[in-house]
Amino acid sequence: MQQRTLFEYAVIRVMPRVEREEFLNIGIILYCAKQKYLKMLYVLDEQRLHCFSGYIDMDELKEHLCSFQRICNGDAKGGLIAKLDMPSRFRWLTATRSTILQTSKVHPGLCVDAEETINKLYSELVV
Repeated sequence: MQQRTLFEYAVIRVMPRVEREEFLNIGIILYCAKQKYLKMLYVLDEQRLHCFSGYIDMDELKEHLCSFQRICNGDAKGGLIAKLDMPSRFRWLTATRSTILQTSKVHPGLCVDAEETINKLYSELVV
């Protein structure tokens, strides 16, 4: 039997009006220390977002998501935070915010294959 390892994940959400606490799930961030895995998957369904909120500055939202991606990947263009170790980057990405782009609370689980797990969570919680 293959060994299952601890992973943590959070759902990436767009909250067009923070004061209303309404959100739309658009992605997943998953971190697995044992597998040295940190990845995010997201999709921007612009039509759905516009129906959901009326107006969202899509260029600004895309730039925020690109920043999240650069930090997640440890890309030097992500600034100082992207230079941190993998656990610190995950903690920073999943920190509580009151902005248009937020994450859910962090949830734990056990997995054999982190890549397979993120794809499953993405299918179940986002798409």
